[in-house]
Parts: sequence; structure tokens; C-alpha cells
Amino acid sequence: MKVYCKEEAIDRMNALAKADVPFFFVIDYTQEHSYIETFDKIEAATCLFQFPKAGNAVKSAATRTKGLNDRYTGKIEWKISPPTPAAYKHAFELVKQNLLAGNSYLTNLTCKVPVTTNLTLEDIFLHSKALYKLWLKDKFVCFSPEIFVRIEEGQIKSFPMKGTIDATLPDAENTLLKDEKEAAEHATIVDLIRNDLSMVANQVRVNSYRYIDLLQTNKGPILQTSSEICGTLPADYPEKIGEILFKLLPAGSITGAPKTKTMQIIAEAENYDRGFYTGVMGCYANRQLDSAVMIRFIEQEGNQFYFKAGGGITAQSMCESEYNEVIQKIYVPIY
Repeated sequence: MKVYCKEEAIDRMNALAKADVPFFFVIDYTQEHSYIETFDKIEAATCLFQFPKAGNAVKSAATRTKGLNDRYTGKIEWKISPPTPAAYKHAFELVKQNLLAGNSYLTNLTCKVPVTTNLTLEDIFLHSKALYKLWLKDKFVCFSPEIFVRIEEGQIKSFPMKGTIDATLPDAENTLLKDEKEAAEHATIVDLIRNDLSMVANQVRVNSYRYIDLLQTNKGPILQTSSEICGTLPADYPEKIGEILFKLLPAGSITGAPKTKTMQIIAEAENYDRGFYTGVMGCYANRQLDSAVMIRFIEQEGNQFYFKAGGGITAQSMCESEYNEVIQKIYVPIY
């Protein structure tokens, strides 16, 4: 697929939507590189995607499970080499200093973790169970649980996901909901997303606040909290779909608040380029758009895989618990 710069991507998305031509898109974290392709031109040999209502890789759960068992006799190798606690603490302290100085209220700190597995990227795509999945040959695989924005009947909705806990812990749901740090982080991101949607929509409101989802992983179940925020778009939104989408980027849930200053802090604290990780992927057809934030992301560099993962840091955050949360998120949803 061809790579487009930001201006080209906006123009192409606007033109395709205005002509009512269905298309698929992938946008990187900095919005400097985008893939935009019409459905009929996507080659399954190099790109597979599966969303709730669209995709080119539909297989039955039984077929997926049988294929995995036939190839690996049910045994999946999964070894990670996380950053040392000292290395993580160095980045964490830089972020914490900026938070205490009032330069940011919430900062999403991520890291790049080497992974050793007997699975290929395509295996992970085919056998993972996730709301949104994408595989680009020899590049990356993403199995994201987080919706970015959905547009239906002139309504735009966002579902920021913040707050994670091991679901097997005693009274895990109440513990997560009563956690002051997690509550503060979630409130900040909801406020940020509400402000973001206000740039492109009217009558922005929070329809549901801090509801809990259960996610299954190869390391066990986890709970995560999300909220639903909604707004009304102008009647001519299809011909401006590119402009609308790029105005909202990068996603607030993987940057923080205020967005511009926090991104500067992120660039200083993280010692790698995110690339397409924490960008967005989505599809447009029949005046409807569905998209996801590209979290739960494994990238290939040569023969080495890297899992990119992170979490939100607030002034109340403790280094050890944030470090453990990052480790908890390095999983594949194969079970």
C-alpha cells in the first residue's frame, strides 16, 4: 500500500468519502505516514484486518483454535525482556517531575520490549481474539480493545479506556473503581476527549462514565474501565472526514493533557520512535466510520519482535505499580 503524508491523507480521505467509496486507513502516531486504500485494492497476502463490521480475514473460532493446536500442540512460547526497574524509573521520574511542576496533568509513558515467541505475526493476528485486529506483513500486528471514534447517523462517539487491574484479584472490580489514581486519570482523559470532540462536533456529552470491560489474555483475565462520549457532526461531514479525523489526532488516551506539552514530555522520556504504535486504524463505508487506537502492538525489526506498551502517569502514580501495569499489558489474547 502507498504511504501518504498528512496533507495527502486528508485530501484522499475527503475525496473517497465524498464519492461514497469504502476505504481502510492506518495512521501513525505523529500523523506523518498513513496508509489509505479502497477495500477492493487491499491484498490479503500483505494486509489482513478484522473489525466488528468489516474485514478480509473472517474465520470461525473452531478453525482458529484447531490451526493453533495443530501447529503448536497447544503450547505457546512467550518470553519478554522488560526494561530494568532502574531504566523505567529514570523515564518515570522525568515524567513525574513535569507533572509536579504543572506541565502536564496526565502523561502516557510507553516502552519498547523485546519478545521471544514461537508465533509469527500472522499467527498472532489469526488466533487472537480482539475487537480490532490488523496485520501488515513483516511490519507489525495489532490486536486492540480500544475504540478511537465511531461515526453513525451523524453522531461521533469516543470510548477512552483508562484503568487496568488483574481480574483474579480479590474484589478486583471495586478495587479498580475506588482507586483514586485510576479515577483521576480517567477523569482527566474524559475531559480531554470531550474537549477534542468539541472541536468537530456540537452537543458533546458523556453518555456513560467508567464502565468496566473484561478482557481475556494468555496470562489471565484483566479488567479495564472506559467511558462513552458523544457529539453531533455537521450534515456535510463525509466530505470533511479526513479533516475531522486528523483534528482529533493523536488520540488523547495515549498522549495526555494538555496534549501538545505532554507530547514534548513523552518525546523526552521515551528513547524510541512509536511509529504506528498508538496511531489509529479504521474503515469508512456508507457514511459510517469505525476506528481503533493501535495499542496492544507487536512490531517486527529483522528477526526480532518488540511489544510496545505503556500506561498513564499522574501526580499520584507510584513507579512500582506503573511498571507492573506495563508488564501486565504485554500479552496476546489467545486462550
